[in-house]
Amino acid sequence: MFQGNLIRIGVFKRLLSVTEAAKFNVTHRNQFHEFHPRRAVLYVPGSDEKKISKISTFKADCVVIDCEDGVAQNKKHEARTLIRRMLDSLTSSAEVAVRVNSPGSSHIEDDLNVIFSSGTMPQCLMIPKVDTVDQMKWVVNSLHGLIVANKLYQDRPLSLVTFMESAQGLFNMQSVLQSAIDLSAGKRMRLEGVVFGSDDFSADVGIQRSDDASELIYARQKFVVTCKSFRLQAIDMVYINFKDLNGLRRQSAEGAKFGFTGKQVIHPSQIDIVQAAFSPSVERLRWARELVAAFEGHQQSGKGAFTFRGEMIDMPLLLQAKNVLRLGDLRPSPHPK
Repeated sequence: MFQGNLIRIGVFKRLLSVTEAAKFNVTHRNQFHEFHPRRAVLYVPGSDEKKISKISTFKADCVVIDCEDGVAQNKKHEARTLIRRMLDSLTSSAEVAVRVNSPGSSHIEDDLNVIFSSGTMPQCLMIPKVDTVDQMKWVVNSLHGLIVANKLYQDRPLSLVTFMESAQGLFNMQSVLQSAIDLSAGKRMRLEGVVFGSDDFSADVGIQRSDDASELIYARQKFVVTCKSFRLQAIDMVYINFKDLNGLRRQSAEGAKFGFTGKQVIHPSQIDIVQAAFSPSVERLRWARELVAAFEGHQQSGKGAFTFRGEMIDMPLLLQAKNVLRLGDLRPSPHPK
């Protein structure tokens, strides 16, 4: 029975006494640091000043000004120049991110040089199509050079989110993410999440897409497991038919069950449904509040490991409960129909 309880709470780590829990928090602080929630990640074309100026009206957790797929080849210079100018004037409760072009493109150096000459830096930088360790090394080293030379991100690190969009990217994903974490250690940047670029991935593999996306189940689940093994956010694919809200609701709920932490959106009408799907339920919030309260009670009493609702509790489960409570603070009410 004891062993069964341990299996049900996930990957087993030895149970922690109060003293051991304190040591765990110090030793693994970076491994479990808090991220900005990115439930709905909305894209805005970087060449469209009118749409960029509306960012403050969007209620997505993260709004991405796009310089890659959302911008035509002959508009790249115009887009990066506009993004630099708009960053100085934007005010939004959402996280404002910028997606530059891929490391394999001829545009990324110009993107970085122009955008990082702005008076206001993006909170988050998104890097698409990072397929190899060498590409990741180039990205981290280039960013580090710009950050140091311009004395940027003195108060907080630059948040990084990469994209997995090919067969090679999925095959190399573990080594690419490990290299990103190793290379950025001690620098003013931090890898926080990865996006599953399903359209480019499908084209690369030769997948024929269906409405239920069953052909992508393996890739999505492998993607989630790899992200979670590094304690990173896993952001799910776009639901292209933005008028089909029932289909969006179904796929968002499926993604949340798979373990994704958020989803890409391409239209403001998708935001509420997606953010509701990736927000904890009332029952889940109650579980988290009661677990945290029980842990704090045991900590004050000086007791060691304890059970909660018939399960033995360790630190990873406690941290999971605290993350649930953080998302609960952002939970929409009521849920959209």
